[in-house]
Amino acid sequence: MAVTPSASFSLTLRIRLENEAGMLNDVTSAITGAGGSITAIDTVNADGNQIVRDIAVDARSREHWDQIIGAVNELGGLELIDWTDRTFQLHEGGKIAQLNKHPLKSRDDLSMAYTPGVARVCRAISEDPELAFRYTIKSNYVAVVTDGSAVLGLGDIGPRAAMPVMEGKAMLLKEFAGVDAFPICLDTKDPDEIVAAVKAIAPGFGGINLEDISSPRCFEIEERLKGELDIPVFHDDQHGTAVVVMAALFNALKVTGKRLEDIHVAMVGLGAAGIAVTRMLLQVGVADIVGCDTKGAIYVGRPDWDEMHPLKRWYAENTNQDRRTGGPSEVLEGADLFIGLSGPGVVEASDLDRMNEDAMVFAMANPEPEVPPEEAAPRVRIIATGRSDYPNQINNVLCFPGLFRGALDARATRITEEMKLAAAYGIADVIPENELSEDYIVPSVFDRRVVEAVATAVGDEARRAGIARADQAVEIGEPTLDVRTPARST
Repeated sequence: MAVTPSASFSLTLRIRLENEAGMLNDVTSAITGAGGSITAIDTVNADGNQIVRDIAVDARSREHWDQIIGAVNELGGLELIDWTDRTFQLHEGGKIAQLNKHPLKSRDDLSMAYTPGVARVCRAISEDPELAFRYTIKSNYVAVVTDGSAVLGLGDIGPRAAMPVMEGKAMLLKEFAGVDAFPICLDTKDPDEIVAAVKAIAPGFGGINLEDISSPRCFEIEERLKGELDIPVFHDDQHGTAVVVMAALFNALKVTGKRLEDIHVAMVGLGAAGIAVTRMLLQVGVADIVGCDTKGAIYVGRPDWDEMHPLKRWYAENTNQDRRTGGPSEVLEGADLFIGLSGPGVVEASDLDRMNEDAMVFAMANPEPEVPPEEAAPRVRIIATGRSDYPNQINNVLCFPGLFRGALDARATRITEEMKLAAAYGIADVIPENELSEDYIVPSVFDRRVVEAVATAVGDEARRAGIARADQAVEIGEPTLDVRTPARST
């Protein structure tokens, strides 16, 4: 599959040109002729017969840069002064920073924000720990926790190398939902140590987002923390994926006219996300699911049954009642929906011909889907991917910012299965039925209606379930509590 230029491989070329007619045109023609996509041209300075310009260019890969730079260097009448990797430049010094909400301009400011005035607030919280939600950042603060063992597309790269991803997660929470977050990268893979570390830091946070922790440890860690903490704990790799997949499915069914209880589902990839998606499918009434791992279809009594992990056994016991065998191409026979959470090239486009009419394909491996979308499109009714350069991007950012916004505002004690399902319906309902189409079953990640819809749905469900500690819902971005000092008895 041809790879298009992307901002992820963007560079800035600083070039000194002769200030003559046609020179800039020669440069841009050389760049585009080498396959680069120019996104911006800025003048740095002009001095008589020469002019210095910065040209931002999207490329396909690191190797593609050499072709672009080579094409520019072949031209006469210019000097390539320097080039800059724009992605690394964006990360320089980190991507997030702490900002003060109140200025410190006087002794009075200092005496209220810090000593001696802060002692009164500390004593109040000591007497009533719930006041921490009111008088500290706890009510709007999420820890993004990882051990760096299963970073998307990179694998086990360790806690330091995982930091840029965790910073990005914190950026998304802040940008889309106004939630403050901070990366916590732990230098241990021991579940006991991870659980102990998260419990130890939990008093300062209103929620815990577990991220990029390898399976099956991630399941144990999440379950233990959910049972031992009184704040929301959410493993986004599992549940964020499941929520957005369900939102896409709800709308895809409206387009195709099919029903949840009637569809046949073929899945490939049974890690954390695959198992979470399956659990949610079962929750909403999908009865016919066949999942494949690297050894093919999972079923009770498969030859490796005695060595199979308990989660895989659970999967076998709750799916594939007909005990179908074979690999991905075989289980596609008679399927209405294919869900891919594995890697590229798992199925051939021709294999999709085995699916039922008006088939739906969610090929979410990133950056290369399980089947090339261009080849799949003529064979199926609906196709969705995890990529931003195709329609119907199934992206977790549609879920986790709004989910945490709603849970924090409601001061929920946990995230329930019903809250996740409410989030899925919230995402799906952002698109009115009269606007749905084969290429528009999932809202854009930049559709600002999504966070509000998800937050409202999640908060309402928390209150319905009786696990919300806040008195009432609040508007997105507004303070969650009255800032007036409550009267105290003496």
